[in-house]
Amino acid sequence: MLSALEKLVRLESPTEDLTACRQVIALASDLANEVLGSPATIREVNERPVFWWGSENPDVIVLAHLDTVWPKGSFEPVWSIEGNAARGPGVFDMKAGFIQALYAMKGIDGAAALIATTDEETGSATSKDFIKEISSKAQAVLVIEASLNGKVKTGRKGTAMYQVRIHGKASHAGLEPEKGINSTTEMGHAILAIAALANSDLGTTVVPTMLRSGNTTNTVPDLAVLDIDVRSFSMAEIERVDAGIRNLNSINPLARYEITGGFNRPPLEVKSTMALYERAAKVAAALGMPPLEHASVGGASDGNFAAAAGAQVLDGLGAVGDGAHAAHEWVDITRLEPQSALLHALIKDLLND
Repeated sequence: MLSALEKLVRLESPTEDLTACRQVIALASDLANEVLGSPATIREVNERPVFWWGSENPDVIVLAHLDTVWPKGSFEPVWSIEGNAARGPGVFDMKAGFIQALYAMKGIDGAAALIATTDEETGSATSKDFIKEISSKAQAVLVIEASLNGKVKTGRKGTAMYQVRIHGKASHAGLEPEKGINSTTEMGHAILAIAALANSDLGTTVVPTMLRSGNTTNTVPDLAVLDIDVRSFSMAEIERVDAGIRNLNSINPLARYEITGGFNRPPLEVKSTMALYERAAKVAAALGMPPLEHASVGGASDGNFAAAAGAQVLDGLGAVGDGAHAAHEWVDITRLEPQSALLHALIKDLLND
């Protein structure tokens, strides 16, 4: 498993590099041939490669991705092991999880498939409809995103992204500022209104992020642009925030608001996950593993799309480690086999229904 993981990590595969993504899917297919005795089918979904090994009509989908956030050469060294920790770009998110899943498919007979996409890290724009389609026909979708210190993930926030552009009117800041419409001032009021839409009691975050305004220091700015990141465990909350952003009221009635963006990923709610979690916990106990715990987290995954399609989902079945998207990204190599064994047993349990 460790040798296969090293090969996969050394082949760096940032989402934006389509050639690299094709190469990593081809390597994954070769590894499948070595481990499972046959290569994967490599499909094209909206001109991006998708790894598919197993049943053409799966009741159980093991869902992964092989793209990473790291530009080539940005994580050095590209592969290292110190004690129990293996480090490298994407080793935790989520190449170790893929290797665990690949080995978990050994000896699986029946309607199960391991599927890996290559655009998850940038929002799954080309694959989300594909994920929804295959998930709508499945009994269970097991997502191999990294665990939370060994805990599986039974809740994920949904996400929405917006951009607010406020159009004002330029004028000389010293000679006649009163003849301008100050987009910076207007945006300041808008930012306060946007931030006030957050609800910490419900875990709803509304974060103004990137802000750009003005062109020169002596001109009343005629344009301000703000990006907004919205996340919540509740679809009703996302809809509430959406209405609040789209109904922003200008302080200066002559300023013009332009609002784009919106809903990206639906929440992964516990009603879609708890049945599978309880089943996985029983499987873990039968294997003699420590009690399997679960948690809800702020980040989204392709499991959100699977749940939106009506599937039962369990997320976070991947690697144990830490540092997704961070310079200290690592996985605990002593947990590769136990995590793979749990996944194998869970797949078999589901197929025996």
